[in-house]
Amino acid sequence: MKNKPYYHLAGSFTLLLFAALCYIVRFYPTTLQGFDTTIIKTVHRLSPAMDNFFLWITKFADPLTIVILTVVFLGLFWFNKEKPTAIWLAANLVIISGGVNQLLKLFFQRERPTILTHMVTEHSYSFPSGHSVTSMILYGTLIFAAGVIISNKTLQYVIQVLLGLLIFGIGLSRIYVGVHFPTDVLGGFLLGISWLLFTYPYYRHQKFVYDMKMIGRK
Repeated sequence: MKNKPYYHLAGSFTLLLFAALCYIVRFYPTTLQGFDTTIIKTVHRLSPAMDNFFLWITKFADPLTIVILTVVFLGLFWFNKEKPTAIWLAANLVIISGGVNQLLKLFFQRERPTILTHMVTEHSYSFPSGHSVTSMILYGTLIFAAGVIISNKTLQYVIQVLLGLLIFGIGLSRIYVGVHFPTDVLGGFLLGISWLLFTYPYYRHQKFVYDMKMIGRK
């Protein structure tokens, strides 16, 4: 893939930002208090009428929703001869959401914010935000895959924009419902996009090889 170095460069940059954020969270957490508090208070200046909206949109990254959507998309990809996409999606979720993110939570053991009342119940640690990294991994994979699978450019862009807004909305919802610091959300996004940028060129290569094989069998 001719653009592979650019994706890896972008992935290196986002990974570096994530590493820097991890270092600060681990060793200088108090330096983030002003930043986090300011954004939390700003988000909570939104109208109380938004409560139901954010409680609804945050469910798009709940574990049950993610499992259901993953099974649906894996089935659609697998049975529509998009096996490389199915494998990439499954690997992304298992490795990052199911593995790396959980280990990072245990390592940092950051307590959840107590600035405001939690509107939902959470029992795990706070950093990185699981909803944020999982939404970036699932819906981000679909954004990248849409650029490969969907030939209609207008439809492709519409789907990508909507998925991008969904990812942003989920991250914002985690702050609004009071269970995450903004830096938790930022960390989750950076972790997810770093992985996608690094692995996307390999997915494109494997998809090209697979498509050529399928064409050769016809």
